[in-house]
Amino acid sequence: MRSFLVSGILAFVIDQLSKYLVIHTMELARIRSIDVLPPLVNFRYGENRGINFGLFGGGSESSRWILIALAVVICVAVTVWLMRSAQPRLARISGGLLVGGALANVLDRLLYGYVLDFLNMSCCGIDNPFVFNIADVFIFAGALGLIFFSSDGKSAARQPRKKPK
Repeated sequence: MRSFLVSGILAFVIDQLSKYLVIHTMELARIRSIDVLPPLVNFRYGENRGINFGLFGGGSESSRWILIALAVVICVAVTVWLMRSAQPRLARISGGLLVGGALANVLDRLLYGYVLDFLNMSCCGIDNPFVFNIADVFIFAGALGLIFFSSDGKSAARQPRKKPK
């Protein structure tokens, strides 16, 4: 479980540091837009009151608490599942990334009432209107990692047992 804890703490800290540096230190909240490597990478200030890409972001106080509760329930479920099952190290790291990123966004909702977003990526003549943050990257990578690296428990059952001598 050490790899789970380390990856989760790193994801949480990296996300919160990146938000602090870009939004507060670089004053993105005031400036609203910084072109970093246009059009590929830009900083655009965003307040996400919904789920991914602002979906269901009506902004009501009850939806804020529902999203916080849902994220915490998912984090607890992933943590319990990883603790009870013998998953490979890459699956545990992936779970840590997912939980760390989700808890970083939960902290934003608790502190600000919304998730701070600042990354915008566009390419090839397509102007992407959406913004996201580093926690979203960790959540996505963690979920993909759990899909690809977790074992279903059947592989150990299929291997023949060695007879004791």
